[in-house]
Order: sequence, then structure tokens, then C-alpha cells
Amino acid sequence: DVTFAYSGREPALRNVSLRVPAGATVGIVGATGSGKSTLVKLLLRLYEVEEGDILLDGVSLKQLRLDDLRQAIGLVSQDSFLFHGTVRENIAYGSWHAGDDAVKRAARLAEAHDFIVGLPQGYDTVVGERGQKLSGGQRQRIALARAILKDAPILVLDEATSAVDNETEAAIQRSIDHLAHERTTIAIAHRLSTVRNADTIYVLAEGRVVESGTHDDLVDAGGVYAGLWQVQTGSSRWAVAAPEKGQDGPERG
Repeated sequence: DVTFAYSGREPALRNVSLRVPAGATVGIVGATGSGKSTLVKLLLRLYEVEEGDILLDGVSLKQLRLDDLRQAIGLVSQDSFLFHGTVRENIAYGSWHAGDDAVKRAARLAEAHDFIVGLPQGYDTVVGERGQKLSGGQRQRIALARAILKDAPILVLDEATSAVDNETEAAIQRSIDHLAHERTTIAIAHRLSTVRNADTIYVLAEGRVVESGTHDDLVDAGGVYAGLWQVQTGSSRWAVAAPEKGQDGPERG
């Protein structure tokens, strides 16, 4: 059980216990301020756990070298860091050994190649400080290409599609689905649609885990998750998940 508080504040996490099996996709959802992003910071050891422990393959994160831990994790966040360099350099950040073919393959898998070749200097276009010359969706796809190129065994998505439009979200989600295949994935999400296919979803409220299960189980339970789903979609899961061919489903509404 992990408990953590920022200096001088009430605990952001209280007795939180999660299990993420190797190769599984786990979603973590909740309202703003529920503690979702704090979990990411603890996983990356941006802060140290005060009470309890986080284990990776049975080993405490505190016993791992920081460089080894971060090499094992690919992160795509809602505010992915891009530096004042070329598109190619930003994709290859952390994977400097990668050749041009590998960079372009990662960009294609992230559905970024087409917009990159349309830039003034293509892959040699300078993106500006924090990628200011690119749109939010373009920055996210470059960040995804970076994670694909890194090929880390653990993927952490911190609200990776929160600041983009629906069309861009769909493109990014396709890339994420490819990237998460046969990889341990932890997806922090505000938009529940991005984690509905997760093996397990944990629901946080006021720093505690209040529910866990699959999307269907949580919707059927009629609790916090079901309420969030209703608010975001305006209906039950049947409005966006048609019954299988040859079967009758409940009325949509």
C-alpha cells in the first residue's frame, strides 16, 4: 500500500495498491486531483515513496539505478517534452544509436511521417523551443514515435490524448494500440474511451482506489466509473459498442 503527500499538503495518495501483470494493459482513471499523475511521478521516481513500496519484477524501485529504471520505461504524457532541435533529433532523443531508417519507421507507426515530410525541411525542420512550431497533435505523434523507437518494455501513457481533437485522438490511439501490443502498459486517462479495452481499470477518487475491473464490469456495477462514462458519452456502453452480428443487444440510449 502506497501513501504519498507533497510537502505541507494532505496525502495525494492513500493506501493505494495496484497490480500490473507483465504484458498487460492497465488503465487508471479518475477526476482531476484524484492522484492519477502522482502515480506516474512515483513510478518514474520524480518523487520517492514515503509509505509502502513500488516493485518492478519483485524488486523495489529504490534498489534500481535511476538510469536503468528510466531506460525500462517509455513515457508519453499530455505535455511531452520537445527540445529546440530537428524533428529527427527529437524522435531519436534517448536512442541516439538509431539510424535514419529506424527513425522514419517509428514515425510511420506513429502516423507522423506524412505531416513531417510536409514540413519545410522535412525531418530536418527545427521544431522550436518545446515544439512551439508544431500543433499539439503533431507534438504528441512525435512523442509517440520517440517511444516506439525506444522500444522500452514498459509503456506509461499520462493522458496522452487529452489535448487533441477527436480525429487526432483516433490516429494517436491507433499508434498506442500498436505500441502497447505485448508490452506492459499503464495508461492514465481522462477520456475513458482510451482505456475501455484495458485488461484492468483502476478508479481513483481522493487518492484512493475505489473500484477496479474491466470496462464492462465497472459499467454494470453502476458506481463511480459508470457515472464518469455516462457523463462523457451521454449513454451506456451500448451506444458505442454494437452487439455482435446475429445477436440482439439492449436498446441504445
